[in-house]
Amino acid sequence: MNRTRTKAPAGVNLPALRHHNAALVLDLLRAAGAEGISRLELAEGTGLTPQAVSKITARLREDGLAVGAGLRPSTGGKPRTVLRLVPDAQFAVGLHLDRDGLTAVLVDLAGRPVAVTRAPLDLGAPADRVLADAADAVRDLCAAEPHKPVLGVGVAVPGPLDHRDGVLRRVTGFPQWDGYPLRAALAERTGLPVVLDKDTNAAALAVALSLDEPRGDFAYLHLGTGLGAGLVLGGEVHRGARTGAGEFGHQTLQLDGPLCGCGGRGCIEALCLAAEARGDRGEAARVLGTGAANLVGLLGVDRVVLGGRTVAADEDAYVRGVRAVIEERAARGGAGAGVRVTVARGGDRPVAEGAAQLVLAPVFGRVEERAGGRAGELSGERGSAGARERGSGAGNKAGSSRVIL
Repeated sequence: MNRTRTKAPAGVNLPALRHHNAALVLDLLRAAGAEGISRLELAEGTGLTPQAVSKITARLREDGLAVGAGLRPSTGGKPRTVLRLVPDAQFAVGLHLDRDGLTAVLVDLAGRPVAVTRAPLDLGAPADRVLADAADAVRDLCAAEPHKPVLGVGVAVPGPLDHRDGVLRRVTGFPQWDGYPLRAALAERTGLPVVLDKDTNAAALAVALSLDEPRGDFAYLHLGTGLGAGLVLGGEVHRGARTGAGEFGHQTLQLDGPLCGCGGRGCIEALCLAAEARGDRGEAARVLGTGAANLVGLLGVDRVVLGGRTVAADEDAYVRGVRAVIEERAARGGAGAGVRVTVARGGDRPVAEGAAQLVLAPVFGRVEERAGGRAGELSGERGSAGARERGSGAGNKAGSSRVIL
C-alpha cells in the first residue's frame, strides 16, 4: 500500500468541497506510509494552498487520523514537520460470500488485514440464514477492535448483480437470489453502511492496490467455485454500462459441450471445472488459457493475474498452462506477445480484502459518483463522521460509481 504517488488529483479551495480536499490529503498520507509527508509536499501534491492544507491536517489530527512523525532536517530554513496516517484510527470490514464459504476480514486504513475469519456457507440456504451468518461475521470482527470506528462493510458475491442498487440478479446456480436487495438487508442487520460488488471486481481492486510497479491494464481471472474476471482498464475497475462486465466464465468454447450452471452449454467455466474434477489439471489450465488468450486479443491487456482457491492448489500448473496458450496465440501472429501471467497469492482472501477496499475508496477520494450518487459519504466530512452515521453511507445510495486507482 505504501507506494509513491506522483501527484493527486487537483484539490479545489472551496468550503463546499472540504471533504473532497481532505480525502486527497488522506490519500497522500496513506501513500507516504510510516515515513510521512510534510505539509508543503501535501500542498504540492494536491494543488491546495498551504493554508488550506494546514486547516485540513489540523482537523485530521483532531479526529485522530493523522499524527506527527518527526521533523525533516533543515535545508536552510525551519525544519518541516512530517505527518503520517494513523492506520488503526478506523477500520472496514470485507465479506466474501461464496457458494460454499464465507471469508470475512477487518482491515485498517492502510488496507492491512488485522483479523480474518472463515466459515462454511450455503449460498443456497434461505436468505435470512445467509444474512444471519454474514451479520454474525461482521459483529465478530468489530469486536476485535471494539473502541475504534468501523466505516462500513464491503460485500463481494458471485454475479451477476446490480452494483448501483445493491441487488443480486440470477447468481449462477442460485437463481432464487434474483432481485434480492442484499445491500439494504445487510445494512439493516448490522447498522453499518454497505457496499456491494462482484467478487471478481473486488479481487481486481485488491490486486491493483498490491502492485508496486505501474500496473497498466490487466485482467484478474478468479477460479474457485466458479470462474469470472475482474478488469482494470484505464486506471479504474471496469464494470461496464450495466455494471455486469467480467462474466468471463460464460463465454462458449464448445457448442455441444457440457451443461453449465448458467443454463448454457460448453461454457469455459463448465469445461474448466469439469477437467479439474476429473484430475486433468493440465487440461483445465489450457481451457483457462484459451479464454485468457481471447481476452488478451479483445482488450489488449498486458497482464493476466490468476487467483482463487482452485488456482492456489497448483499455481505453477495454471501459470504454465495459461502462459503457453497465450504465447502460442502470439506466435501465430495474434495478440499476447510480452503479456505477463502472474498469481494473486492467498487463494480466495483477496476477494474479501478487495471488498473492504470498496469501503475505503471514498475515504481517500478514489470514487467518482455518477447520476445520483454522492462520493465520499462513507468517510463523512471530517473523516470519522461516516462511522457516526450508521446505515447512511454511500453504499446505500442509488447511482453509478467508479473506483479510481
